[in-house]
Amino acid sequence: MSGRDLFCQPRRAGRGAALTLLFASVLVAGAATGSFGDPDRKSPSPSARSTPAAHRETVTDAAAEAMADGKSPMEAAERAVSRSGDRWGAVYSQGEYEEFEEALDGQYTGVGLWARRERDGRIEVTRVQSGSPAAAAGIRTGDRLRSVDGEKVDGRPVTEVVSLLRGDADDAAAGTKVSLGLERGTRAWSETLRRARLSTDSVTVRKLPGGVTVIKVAAFTKGVGDAVRTAVEQTPEHAGIVLDLRGNSGGLVTEAVTAASAFLDGGLVATYDVNGAQRSLHADPGGDTTRPLVALVDGGTMSAAELLTGALQDRGRAVVVGSRTFGKGSIQMPSRLPDGSVAELTVGHYRTPAGHTVDGRGITPDLEVDAEAVERAETVLSGLGDPS
Repeated sequence: MSGRDLFCQPRRAGRGAALTLLFASVLVAGAATGSFGDPDRKSPSPSARSTPAAHRETVTDAAAEAMADGKSPMEAAERAVSRSGDRWGAVYSQGEYEEFEEALDGQYTGVGLWARRERDGRIEVTRVQSGSPAAAAGIRTGDRLRSVDGEKVDGRPVTEVVSLLRGDADDAAAGTKVSLGLERGTRAWSETLRRARLSTDSVTVRKLPGGVTVIKVAAFTKGVGDAVRTAVEQTPEHAGIVLDLRGNSGGLVTEAVTAASAFLDGGLVATYDVNGAQRSLHADPGGDTTRPLVALVDGGTMSAAELLTGALQDRGRAVVVGSRTFGKGSIQMPSRLPDGSVAELTVGHYRTPAGHTVDGRGITPDLEVDAEAVERAETVLSGLGDPS
């Protein structure tokens, strides 16, 4: 899972690329490999931003020339993308792309843990999926992941850690073993798990003792928007809601817009440009605009999750609590290469309803907190009171 074990993550994770916002038959924000990844990576060069059509032509021409010369179109395209400075550009084999599409349907192969890289380079487990191999092994949130199959992971981009967890180098399938080196406090130990085919648990709902409902959205896979809408409808009238988007690295933008529609009565969700053409996304009318709402975010909130956060913040619908979001607001478009592989190249960027650019900047919360975020959200909700 993105920035985690990795759901919504095609297998060529070690390449440091990411599927993010796709504009094909549907508008997609994929789970980017850099969701908690390498903070030292540079933004796209001006040429990558200003001439997307030329960039696209360069990559496809390189692939075609390689094909004509009996060389690998995919490798040629990868070199062209690497030279371009397109931070989020990527090239995937046909199988990898199919795997990505499958992941958006809510399926993935892994051990069921989410992780992020801390400022000091440590890789920390941020969530363990119920019923997963990781859960069965007793791995907990807050545990430190020190190695995967004997390779140390401290200081490495999460993309590379994900690649090791999934066994990308060996095209590992469900049932294959992976050994994890772990640490909890002063205890260090190893666990050998078997990867499994898992369903994403993208939306979970829990009620706090004070009556507040927490709706946690882990990723925007198919059906998540309707799941959020259902959760809102089932929340007691006027009860406060915490929309927890921490660690959510994206998914289908259409699902994020549907989720926005649960809280907005129509209106603008975001604007975006594709090759210079300006377009917009709008919420459906009839959303619940009365319940007090807090959106929780952190540095792992990105792509479609940032799009939703920006809409709720700019429209005055939610108080945003947490830490600055990742800053992934660029748009990629797929191109099929001669050998069936797919190149994802940056073609534009999206903005919040107030016109704020997200890419490279992120979204600043209304209330910045690092610890006890849910408790602070409850406090904010109590201050908002009953809007009726």
